[in-house]
Amino acid sequence: MTSEIEDSAEVVIIGAGAAGLFSALTLAPKRVIVLSKEPLGGICASAWAQGGIAAAVGEKDTIISHVSDTIKAAAGTADTEVVDVLINEAPRYVKILEKYGVRFDRDNTGTFRLSREACHTCRRVLRAAAGDGFGHELMRALTEAVKKTPSILFKEGITAEKIIRSNGTDKGSVQGVLGRQTKENKPMIFTAPAVILATGGIGNLYTVTTNPPSAIGRGIAMAARAGAQLSDLEFVQFHPTALDTNENPAPLATESLRGEGAHLLNGLGEKFMPKYHKMAEMAPRDVVSRAIFAQLQKSQKVFLDCRHIDVTHFPAFLKTCARAGLDPEHDLVPVVLAAHYHMGGVATDLKGRTSVPGLWACGEVAATGLHGANRIASNSLMEVIVMGGRAAADIQNTGKPTPKKVKINIKALPTLPQTCVPQPEENTLRHIMTDMAGIVRHKQDMIKALRHIISIEQKAEGVNSQLADRALVSRMIVISALHRTESRGGHYRADYPKPVKSWQKRSFVTLKEINTLTYCALTPNAKKGNFA
Repeated sequence: MTSEIEDSAEVVIIGAGAAGLFSALTLAPKRVIVLSKEPLGGICASAWAQGGIAAAVGEKDTIISHVSDTIKAAAGTADTEVVDVLINEAPRYVKILEKYGVRFDRDNTGTFRLSREACHTCRRVLRAAAGDGFGHELMRALTEAVKKTPSILFKEGITAEKIIRSNGTDKGSVQGVLGRQTKENKPMIFTAPAVILATGGIGNLYTVTTNPPSAIGRGIAMAARAGAQLSDLEFVQFHPTALDTNENPAPLATESLRGEGAHLLNGLGEKFMPKYHKMAEMAPRDVVSRAIFAQLQKSQKVFLDCRHIDVTHFPAFLKTCARAGLDPEHDLVPVVLAAHYHMGGVATDLKGRTSVPGLWACGEVAATGLHGANRIASNSLMEVIVMGGRAAADIQNTGKPTPKKVKINIKALPTLPQTCVPQPEENTLRHIMTDMAGIVRHKQDMIKALRHIISIEQKAEGVNSQLADRALVSRMIVISALHRTESRGGHYRADYPKPVKSWQKRSFVTLKEINTLTYCALTPNAKKGNFA
């Protein structure tokens, strides 16, 4: 059975967070279709970002310092060329954001008010004029700009399911996207010679996360099934200070609070961070998170003590605390570890190009090498904007005519989900990933996790594509973590607790290689890809 094209454009963008919207704006006046399950300006990880965007714009700051801090935090695996290029371009993109109407916090002289966050050696994080809701302010400005741009066609209520390549193979050119209208469960095809993945992260693969429900790695799964190379999948960052208030997703207590002097205390009232790192609360996130994990393992609750600092500049934090009946000026605020950011994703170059011709990626779904094994605070939104702009510029320079008509064999495409209601297996997967492939990992646990994940994946394949994608991405993360027999940044193995010099490099893998490594992991006598 064939299906007629729903719509055609010069570029199709999957995702309507900051990466997707900024790319669309940069592509104007090209005709662009933006696909999103949510309405324009709706739920996305970008809107929930609290701290700000890092750029060397302060009088006492330098590009060299920002580069140095980023490389140091990345635990030895950052791509230094990527770090240098993106950080050099960041101040210019701050000016572009101002032109789009982003309201940055400034003092009476017009100078940026800057915050300091973990691993930054100086105040470098630009905040919103409204306080700690920078992501909300960024999305407000971009959304308003998109509404004023007639060349951008926004399609809401659509979930993307598959990257379409010519001849239905993983070697053909990109032709567009197969999507699903969620209300009517109707397949919809959007054609274009260029597709940008801007689908966000994977936080909802875990039980506690700061990410929205859609963050299950579907962009990574689509790219993998299309034959794209993936990178650094094992590196998952857990934020040390999500509020422990039983909200789902967990609200974030921005790192800027610790930058202003807030302390972490255990249930005994002890400041425990100086025992783990000389920078104490301002140590790299992976260090702080594992220190908190160690306290939790001792049955000690952990609190953020803000009683001695001025919290009036953090309205989002105050509002969240109020919902839980807490007053941070007088109360200790309970915090918990939460899956927050994925350093890994679809491998791209500095132009946002993936290994699949016609497919670009930007934002958290992409792995540029900027973050290495551990992302430094507030570099994520900087990367979102800079790489969104660079990917769009590359497409502008390499544009091809849009095909007028493409016939797609629907039978050759995967079975699409019949409902958007979460399946019980999704929660099972979240617990498996948290308990067996979370902040501390071990070979025996991950092998058990792998067997459970494969069972769910096999049952879901061809029946429920969302569950199948969730299981696939979970399996790829576990396999990548099994393969890296050391501890580095966001990847910590209890059975290999030290970094290993030979592993001081990025990892690259395809779905075909993941399948081979899966076989090796479950077959003790396999000759290739043996896991120690």
